Amino acid sequence: MSDIARSPVSEDDAPKVVHDTASLLASRICHDLISPIGAISNGMELLVMSGLPRSPELALIEESIANANARVRLFRLAFGTASEGQKFSRQDVVKLLADCYGTGRVSVQWEPVSDLTRVQAKLALLAVLCLEVTLPLGGQIVVRCERDQWQMQAYGEKIRYDDDVWATLNSSLRGALAPAHVQFILLREALDRLGAEPMCGHSDSAVSIRYTL
Repeated sequence: MSDIARSPVSEDDAPKVVHDTASLLASRICHDLISPIGAISNGMELLVMSGLPRSPELALIEESIANANARVRLFRLAFGTASEGQKFSRQDVVKLLADCYGTGRVSVQWEPVSDLTRVQAKLALLAVLCLEVTLPLGGQIVVRCERDQWQMQAYGEKIRYDDDVWATLNSSLRGALAPAHVQFILLREALDRLGAEPMCGHSDSAVSIRYTL
């Protein structure tokens, strides 16, 4: 039996697998957190059903659990992994935003009427999180989309616009950011992977983000 010579596979010929490590990590953390938060919520419901009297303290606990649940679901979609083939319904997006912002100082108005891909949802929610930091006293964020042209505006009595932070979206600069601003990095990197260029602007009462997919 003759030996068959096999040439070694070079690094250039080997298949390359690219992982979005940050998104994988976010998905793992949110996945592991959502179950215990849900269990706490179920436990509170059982306590109420067993006759635990209503009180301001109980209401505060229930509100805190609901807020934590909503924020983890928001972070899972905005920071987690997303493939182009995955779908996300408009109804689910609207409910998620209502759960997160329905009772706070910042409200979000979602105007697109069609369902969307999970990638589109991820980008839009990252943009919402970017705009949220510009409204320290509260305000409204409006999300619009027409023919793949996404446009989001934040309106408020006071606008906080940090040039160094927003430079992450406006240019290829990558300065050091605080953990509270990680969404700016993630949005820019996600748009870069799609070949999309964000356009940002601001005035004394509004901030906007636009991009085309």
